[in-house]
Amino acid sequence: MKDYIGWRAKIGLIYMASSTVMEPEFHAMAPEGVSIHTTRIPFLNASSAGIRSMMNEGPLEDAARLLATAPLSAAVFGGTSASFLEGKGFNDVVAQRMRSVMGEIPVTTASSAALAALRSFGVKRISFVGPYIEEVTQRGQAFFAANGFEILAADGLGITGDIELGEIPLERVYDFARRTTHPESEAVLISCTNMRSVGAIEALEQDLGIPVISAIQASFWHALRLSKVSAPVKGFGALFDNPLTDPRAEGQR
Repeated sequence: MKDYIGWRAKIGLIYMASSTVMEPEFHAMAPEGVSIHTTRIPFLNASSAGIRSMMNEGPLEDAARLLATAPLSAAVFGGTSASFLEGKGFNDVVAQRMRSVMGEIPVTTASSAALAALRSFGVKRISFVGPYIEEVTQRGQAFFAANGFEILAADGLGITGDIELGEIPLERVYDFARRTTHPESEAVLISCTNMRSVGAIEALEQDLGIPVISAIQASFWHALRLSKVSAPVKGFGALFDNPLTDPRAEGQR
């Protein structure tokens, strides 16, 4: 007999209404005793205007308030560009908005998790890979540069439709990440939480010889660490061997 409810940890996720990738990838990585519980937030598209519309005052708080009625161990806002779009510190603003209605539940965002993951490796020189249009790619590059990373390469696929994002084949993600990564990078970040990524991480790490961090993988790793779960997660990259050591990340509590 097996209990599939989160006796080890219950992780909450605020996710875009039309998105489909993050939940199954979370489930794929979940160790025994960890369950995922989702609420949705309205989303138009992955343009700057669409992202800003989603992040207006109200919908995020409503989603967080609903999610907080469950007995959660930690909660994640599952939007990368939506938590880096307005520059350095915007991820903390998003987390604080969640915290204002979620009480004592530890919270993080996809961008906060990506920062914590990169810092856990002690790297500085990175490549930034995403599905975005040029403006959003540039804003992602600027966000991580402002947080102390040297961006050696940054490129996007030019896609704004959320359904289209979720349909990008994993092989295309693997090929694009491999081609985009600068040879002098110490790590590569695959941004976006509605683009397949976790199934390609191990192969990319083997072929590139550096840590590969995806927004989805980092979000789940960060939520596990905030939940005080250190159960092994194999097959999804070297990140899961790392503790959460960044005091700024611990500050998401």
